[in-house]
Amino acid sequence: MASTLKILLFVLLIQSAILTESSRHSKSKKKKIDVHIFNVVDFGATGDGTMMILRALCKHGMLLANPQLRHQCAKYCNSNNITFQIDGNIVAPSKPSAWQCIPDCDHWISFRKFDGLSIQGYGIINGQGSKWWTISCKDENKNCPSRKPTGLVIADSNNVKINGLTFEDSPQVHIALERYTLVHATKLTITAPKTSPNTDGIHIQHSTNVSIHNSNIQTGDDCISIGNGSKYINITKIECGPGHGISIGSLGINGRTDEVEYVHVKNVTFHKTTNGVKIKTWQTSNVEISNVTYKDIHGTSSRKIAVELSCSESIPCKNIIMKDISLSYKDDNAHTSCLNAHGFKNGSVEPDVPCLQKHDNL
Repeated sequence: MASTLKILLFVLLIQSAILTESSRHSKSKKKKIDVHIFNVVDFGATGDGTMMILRALCKHGMLLANPQLRHQCAKYCNSNNITFQIDGNIVAPSKPSAWQCIPDCDHWISFRKFDGLSIQGYGIINGQGSKWWTISCKDENKNCPSRKPTGLVIADSNNVKINGLTFEDSPQVHIALERYTLVHATKLTITAPKTSPNTDGIHIQHSTNVSIHNSNIQTGDDCISIGNGSKYINITKIECGPGHGISIGSLGINGRTDEVEYVHVKNVTFHKTTNGVKIKTWQTSNVEISNVTYKDIHGTSSRKIAVELSCSESIPCKNIIMKDISLSYKDDNAHTSCLNAHGFKNGSVEPDVPCLQKHDNL
């Protein structure tokens, strides 16, 4: 976490579920919810970064920088249902050299090991990444403490909800979701200039049962990227662009066996993106792409080759299905490129994909 947080309002709500005994004649128990609210402003937080909100989070409670706030939270540390209400601005340091974090700065804000977590509000989380984008953190650089930090990391958690927030100008990925199950993200706005490098909107890794919908993502990289070990991902009603579209991968680096399964993308609009939907792999023998369906896709391609199926030279793509596709290129017909891809097409498919066989019963 960065050494400075500029905070206008950041409210922590801890919901403790207390079971009450039902009446003698009732067949079920009723649940009463006590909500304990902590406003960090009451514990010394100001807009000048004089208080770091969170030092660490643990499964059974919170370890907070402010001793008084830590004491208050400890009374309710058996709660698993925690809400962070963000209705102001959280602003990162403007200079990379100000990120004095140990051992490194690979993330700015992180939540780990939660079971039941809501992060919500109408606030703005601004990573002030513009000065990071112009420097290289791969080489030794005294202005770069380590690799460029991800804005928000949620990891090793279950049952997480993110709702309503705006994320701006992260040094690299805006939101990273790692090693978790059951996540629901909705009504998010994520923005960064189209020239900003590696500023993916949302990156998903080693995660299951993820729902992302009703969000607007404009970045310099993928709107949403899906990495190894992820399955049952549902993406709906997304406005994407500029950026690189929605991507799976890259998979199979250094010959590694990677798996991504059951990804559904529906009702997405792409504006001025370099790609629409894309699967990226390294040229290895350990990655096989199969059972991929493209259906009801309509629009105009920025490149003459609107459909590109370039599969592994050692293991071809199998069971690729295209149905009801209509893509054009400016005022001309778009083209297709195929390499080692096999499957079927149905309905109207324009441009034609000759490597796929016609099948009328799909």
